[in-house]
Amino acid sequence: MKKIVVTGYRTTGKLHLGNLLGNMLNMLDLQEKYKCFFFFANLHALTTDYKDTSEIMNNVKIQIAEFLALGINPDKSVLYLQSDIPEIAELTVYFSMFTPISRMERNPTYKEQLKELSNKNIKMMGFLGYPILMASDIIIVHADFVPVGEDQLPHIEITRELARKFNKLYGKYFKVPKALIAKASRVPGIDGRKMSKSYGNAIYLSDEPDVIRKKVRMMIGPRV
Repeated sequence: MKKIVVTGYRTTGKLHLGNLLGNMLNMLDLQEKYKCFFFFANLHALTTDYKDTSEIMNNVKIQIAEFLALGINPDKSVLYLQSDIPEIAELTVYFSMFTPISRMERNPTYKEQLKELSNKNIKMMGFLGYPILMASDIIIVHADFVPVGEDQLPHIEITRELARKFNKLYGKYFKVPKALIAKASRVPGIDGRKMSKSYGNAIYLSDEPDVIRKKVRMMIGPRV
């Protein structure tokens, strides 16, 4: 029986070069070797876009088209919308009951994003508890592996902690997943920070050639 892999993308916009090099190309290889679950994370999108949700479902349609165009095969992989699985939200509630707030506040990724996204009001429980929802995404499908960048390793460790704690409290039920580090896991954006839609520093796969050239000329880094 094939091992299970799961990964998802926040539906906050189009896919960018960081997505492609950081994980998407890796996903094409993974779907040949594993039973893959790829989901569109519209609940995660609310952590930063809760004030304006008008584009989230349109972004889902765009990302589905981009996934298919890049070679993700629905005959080999399972594609689904995060909110279509109500058990994900239910499991998040259960995990939240035994997760200390202090553990979430110690998450280095949380601290980094608070600083990087200081222009947005994201000091909310939903954003603080982002790793718990992420853990539910992973654990609900009994995943063996999760392809992530190095910056997401703290979230995977939280996922492993929650799986172990649940099994200790209620009996061994969930797998304790492991991280698969993407080969090119951290792609810089045009301002030198990690490429991200939230930072406004991304080169999108759907950008026109002239736009791409303009963005490349703006990039911070050594000239060649």
